[in-house]
Amino acid sequence: MAEDMKVIVFKLGTEEYGIEVERVQTIERMLPVTRVPKTYSFVKGVVNLRGVVIPVIDLGGRFSLPEAEYTDQTRIIIVTVSDMQVGFIVDSANDVVDLNEDDIETPPEIVGGIKAKYLRGVAKLEEERLLIMLNLHEVLNKSEIISLESMEG
Repeated sequence: MAEDMKVIVFKLGTEEYGIEVERVQTIERMLPVTRVPKTYSFVKGVVNLRGVVIPVIDLGGRFSLPEAEYTDQTRIIIVTVSDMQVGFIVDSANDVVDLNEDDIETPPEIVGGIKAKYLRGVAKLEEERLLIMLNLHEVLNKSEIISLESMEG
């Protein structure tokens, strides 16, 4: 029997994406980001969250989407990937939905300009509403995780 799960819904541009709730530590308003030299262009730097230094990635930049301006809706979703905390900057995060594993279909090769390897699948929420499920282990591949770990305080 397929498992039910809760998913945090966030937006990048016009598309909606999902991350399983159990991977999300917290969702924060935009925080001051300290730039770190010699990192990937999509790595915005680090934030200090309650005494913990966390690398922050512009998720749109990671997917080579046009860079969006930060607004009152901009959020940093703090997730855990491979025992490491990372912040994803997203345009907004304002919904939690229930999904069943069976609702997630294999992604097409490219969805919204994002390569399929970054995606776990696409879930149909309602007639007109698709949710793109991220594969966090691919969003941050091993070499990137190693370089980000060296940034943590």
